[in-house]
Amino acid sequence: LVKHSGGCHCGAVRFEVRSSPDLHVFHCCSICTKKQNHHFIVPKNNFRLLQGEENLTTYTFNTHAAKHTFCKTCGVQSFYTPRSNPDGYVAPHCLDPGSVHSVTVETFCGEKWEESMQAHKTIRDM
Repeated sequence: LVKHSGGCHCGAVRFEVRSSPDLHVFHCCSICTKKQNHHFIVPKNNFRLLQGEENLTTYTFNTHAAKHTFCKTCGVQSFYTPRSNPDGYVAPHCLDPGSVHSVTVETFCGEKWEESMQAHKTIRDM
């Protein structure tokens, strides 16, 4: 594992995650498509918010299980808690350059969430 650092556009929110330098990234649901958001799952104990907790707000929809957390100032979602892995955080688009060696992107059909979760071994096993 390596330490990746990252944050929002304005710099108010900063975090670090411990993960492989080779990221396994998912493209999934309706909101992710609209935001052009890809994500990877990092266990909660490998995520640390360094600054900006007071600058965060959260959007939920449908089951309200996923917590789409974003910066109140610039609107960037640096990380969030996915429905598929409520003990995980995601953040590839806001990582600082230099710590990622490769990215593998996989599709997950979030619009048919229950069916996709049953069929998708990779995301179930994370």
